[in-house]
Amino acid sequence: MTLISPFRALRPATGRAKDIIAPPYDVMSTEEARTMVQGRPHSFLHVSRPEIDLPPGSDPSTPAAYAKAGENFMALRQQELLQRDPTPCLYIYRLTQGQHRQTGIAAIASVAAYRDGRIKKHELTRPAKEDDRVRHIQALAAQTGPVFLIHRANDIIQQRLAEYSSAPPTIDVQAEDGVTHQLWTLQAPDAITELCSAYEALNALYIADGHHRCAAAARVAEDHPDLADAGGFLAAIFPDDQTRILAYNRLIRDLNCLTAQSFLSGLEENFALEPHPTPVTPEAAGVFGLYLDHQWYRLTIKAEPREQGISRGPASQLDASLLQDFLIRPLLGIDNPRTDERIDFVGGSRGIAGLTEPVDQGQMRLALALHPTSARELMAVADAKALMPPKSTWFEPKLADGLLCHLLS
Repeated sequence: MTLISPFRALRPATGRAKDIIAPPYDVMSTEEARTMVQGRPHSFLHVSRPEIDLPPGSDPSTPAAYAKAGENFMALRQQELLQRDPTPCLYIYRLTQGQHRQTGIAAIASVAAYRDGRIKKHELTRPAKEDDRVRHIQALAAQTGPVFLIHRANDIIQQRLAEYSSAPPTIDVQAEDGVTHQLWTLQAPDAITELCSAYEALNALYIADGHHRCAAAARVAEDHPDLADAGGFLAAIFPDDQTRILAYNRLIRDLNCLTAQSFLSGLEENFALEPHPTPVTPEAAGVFGLYLDHQWYRLTIKAEPREQGISRGPASQLDASLLQDFLIRPLLGIDNPRTDERIDFVGGSRGIAGLTEPVDQGQMRLALALHPTSARELMAVADAKALMPPKSTWFEPKLADGLLCHLLS
């Protein structure tokens, strides 16, 4: 298999996309999903979050939940709300959110390229979450959530995508969150060959979001050689200069037995500290916002710790790493942010209220606002075969579930 390939997508029937598409399964809780499907019996959340159709409190990782996912998926197909294209196609995929627009390609990416490191990763996967995606794929004999991949911007690819998306789209739908999803079906063999060759010429693709889906697809391909189309995984691929990354901020539950004053004094070893009259949205790398006791502070990391990060490689230069190494670990005693329950993470899409409200309501003791990681930083970490700190990137807008599905047989 080449780096990307066309496929026969299963996608919403004409005029039914708005009834079906849903946000990714992992950006909401079960109760939020239950609320979102009210009045929407055909929402893809019935497939991606099937526990919403089981009694309250049901475990989403039980055989009953996966069986329900398969049942709901089959119902959408039997009712012909989801229909399969007769021939393999590539799909130009455009997302528009306000003034932001990004245009890429939806295709099947090679599992072999993922295993060989040509599709590069930057984070570890958790066994339980990986197992969940494997069981979901097996229950449906399909991949239903696209992996978000990026690549370094390429003029040839962008010119061809612009040319092929000049016609009216096959699907043009605005989701409940206001994001517009447009899809163009590319069927011409010559155009498909040309685009696949252009992607093949790239040095690498990079996982932006979807490490667990990639790992699960690789496991399914290894465990089920009988599935003819299991050698690839569903992907939506965008140029790095069109992607938008928001900050992934931190909430801390306590001050590790420090008083507020001793904590602030301790900060001054590695940070310049300045009280601020308004919320601090960091305008550059190395600048952080701190919210404590109804007061905002602007933190700027000093030169010496910044230089230590540079000397240790691209992952250590990231703001999330510097914050962990010079504030969260030494002052707050949180050694492993992946597992420590004293820390929580808030995507930048939740705004300032997502930081101040948990602190003001006493659920958390302090909040830390970060400058967003850049796509260039992400790719540098992946090229170095290093790992990003947990919760380093929050991509917006999110891809839609249910817009395209990849059947494995």
